[in-house]
Amino acid sequence: MILLNFSHPLTPEQREQIEFLTKNPLEQVIALPIHFDHEQPFLLQLREILKAVTFTPQEWQTAPIIVNLPSYNYIAALVLAELHGRMGYFPPILRLKPVEGAIPPRFEVAEVINLQAVRDEARQFRF
Repeated sequence: MILLNFSHPLTPEQREQIEFLTKNPLEQVIALPIHFDHEQPFLLQLREILKAVTFTPQEWQTAPIIVNLPSYNYIAALVLAELHGRMGYFPPILRLKPVEGAIPPRFEVAEVINLQAVRDEARQFRF
């Protein structure tokens, strides 16, 4: 799998948790740090960051991609909309949670959320 990481770097333990939960090896992690200028349009800034991902249109549609979203909600929404447009489906995403009692604070992978399955299931409530 290829992880598009729009958040903090992942620890070796978190990478192992992702591989365990997905039952797939993480072959590549593409770091896409988010530091946006609030005075500029966010979409243009996101597209500039995504230039670092040199996938062909075919690779966008066929590569096994998983996403660690940025925590800022507006940017996360843009990331999902942009990736859906490029991929043709919603990518699976990671949810991290704090490790209880950890000093200093640490996070572990709580779950992998299959957004496309959520979307497909939610369609039954449209009619």
